[in-house]
Amino acid sequence: MNIIKRNIPNAITCLNVASGVMAIICATRQQSEMWGLTPLEWAYIFVGIAAVADFFDGFAARLLGAYSDMGKELDSLCDLVSFGVAPAIILFSTLDTLGAAEWLKWLSVIIPVAGALRLAKFNIDTRQTTSFIGLPIPANAIFWIGYSALAIQGTEWAVAPYALLPILLVECWLMVSPLPLFSLKFKTWGWKGNEFRWLLIITAPILVFCMGVPGLMWLIVAYIAYGLFAL
Repeated sequence: MNIIKRNIPNAITCLNVASGVMAIICATRQQSEMWGLTPLEWAYIFVGIAAVADFFDGFAARLLGAYSDMGKELDSLCDLVSFGVAPAIILFSTLDTLGAAEWLKWLSVIIPVAGALRLAKFNIDTRQTTSFIGLPIPANAIFWIGYSALAIQGTEWAVAPYALLPILLVECWLMVSPLPLFSLKFKTWGWKGNEFRWLLIITAPILVFCMGVPGLMWLIVAYIAYGLFAL
């Protein structure tokens, strides 16, 4: 196989981790504005770019038949940065900005720990080729982007220990849980057999249009709920 063709998926994967690092850098900046947006808003955008790259590296690998053990390991390493470390830094920065309890801010470290366990299990689990067991780590990152945006908008309960602590623990547990969830990999494009996939795709723009960035948090809640009904 042509060396360039073989490494196209890996190049896209590297865009994933580069975007994740940019998200971390932005989330740690103290400026009130960067290029017209707040640093946290840029962090959300870069995690979004990483998620798009994460989707397309797998798509490119399937399209080009360019699967490799290196690509699999590289993907997991990049995902841990973009969807484990970056959302933890975003949550920490959000709580720090809003003056949350000091001990509560440091619990954000649980997110990448659970993410690392999730990815390690995923790499050795041959059952997760067309579906997932446990919450995928990109979905975890999308949840925390929505949660951060909700807190920044002034939702007081979002930074209260009685709400955040159980949400954090449940969200991290979901990544390593035995909960079966569907993937967005389509074998056919018809409605039959893809009902919940299409329903999730339809739900996403509705939630974001109605609620803005916080709608992403509810999108992941909907994904989990649809997964329960899809069992």
